[in-house]
Amino acid sequence: MRILVIEDEQELLKSITVYLESNAFVCEQASHIYAAREKLAASDYDCIVLDITLPVGSGMDILRELKAAHKSCGVLIISAKGSLDDKLLGLELGADDYLTKPFHLPELAARIHAINRRRVFGGNDLMVLDKLTVNVQDKYVRTEQGAVDLTKKEFELLMYFISNKNRVVTKEAIIDHLWGVHSNMPDNYDLIYVHIRNLRKKMTDKGCPDYIHAVYGIGYRFSIADLPVEA
Repeated sequence: MRILVIEDEQELLKSITVYLESNAFVCEQASHIYAAREKLAASDYDCIVLDITLPVGSGMDILRELKAAHKSCGVLIISAKGSLDDKLLGLELGADDYLTKPFHLPELAARIHAINRRRVFGGNDLMVLDKLTVNVQDKYVRTEQGAVDLTKKEFELLMYFISNKNRVVTKEAIIDHLWGVHSNMPDNYDLIYVHIRNLRKKMTDKGCPDYIHAVYGIGYRFSIADLPVEA
């Protein structure tokens, strides 16, 4: 899951980033409103962790801009301001949740997961897609023939495909999502091919149809509808 953390307190920004990255999130940082705008204009994120009080501006301004741009990312506000008015305004402007400082980092991660489940998977931890069963919270995948043993990156790749089901995703978007700030690594295209090949093989070896369809010259599409109809 790709996260943008917008927070001006450097120690807290570092702590949040280190903790989330240790829990399989891909994180980018912005410590002021201009950096946040630049990153949001250049990339899409699954969730934004947003401080209200920022230098030269407010997190509320970011929320208004996200709403005006019809961005679909989740937003979790973090702020020392705990008044009801602040919470109501943030939620009215499109935030999904509000966490008052100080907070425990495991709770922050749990709330981000909850936002993503609501936004992408309708609030469900368990998804059944044709022959494939996925537990989002516990990060396991199985078919009728048993568990599919995926690496962390393979699971993240599968979740990215599922969250973009029936849409074409480019190789560049996959790289950006899985590696974030490290996406300029020269061997990432080779890594994408390896991960996709391994993911396909592991699922089909367990009796699962191949849901990942190559779109020549562009990228890939995860689609169950494209499977051949049995006679």
